[in-house]
Amino acid sequence: MHGIAEEVRKLKKSDIGKLVKKRMAEFKGNKNYPAKIFSELCFCICTANNSAERGLRAQEEIDFCRLPEADLRKAMKKVVCRFYNHKTDYVLAARGFKENIIEKIQATRDGKELREWVVKNVNGLGYKEASHFLRNIGFEDLAIIDFHIVDLLVKNKAIKRPKTLTRKNYLKIEEKLAELADKTKTTLAELDLYLWYLETGKVLK
Repeated sequence: MHGIAEEVRKLKKSDIGKLVKKRMAEFKGNKNYPAKIFSELCFCICTANNSAERGLRAQEEIDFCRLPEADLRKAMKKVVCRFYNHKTDYVLAARGFKENIIEKIQATRDGKELREWVVKNVNGLGYKEASHFLRNIGFEDLAIIDFHIVDLLVKNKAIKRPKTLTRKNYLKIEEKLAELADKTKTTLAELDLYLWYLETGKVLK
């Protein structure tokens, strides 16, 4: 992983590094606002098996908290498109115990412990999007592993491509990324933004 580490170190000293720091500050601030926590949760529900751009558009255009079910379903069909019926169901289910979700998040400091709770209790979020959600509200000890990250690691001979991303495989790859984070003196949360940039040329969230 020497090559990736060198690329990340270069990015840290560039304007991309400043943008990553700015984004991380935004994420940490989100945890203080219940409305932002729920908004990020719905963003990740919309982004799962979809594009981040569609998730962002949904977050900007849809009132996840207050729209009646029929209107929410219509808006999700228009903006999210893919699996919109299932995703609407997931948002409605999360809305039903929103206060419990927020209370649990604000009372828990350990990101990995919280991720297990989210995967078990929030419909529509697996390990990747649960990690994504928690990173977006300020937790820094989780890796967001999608095909972009797997491709980058395989290309650099850091891992062998897994047939499926089971929990066991996810955690094994997360350990590799934790080693890379140590080498580059970044958190796993920051590292994801740098790796995403290396693969896509974008710093989103």
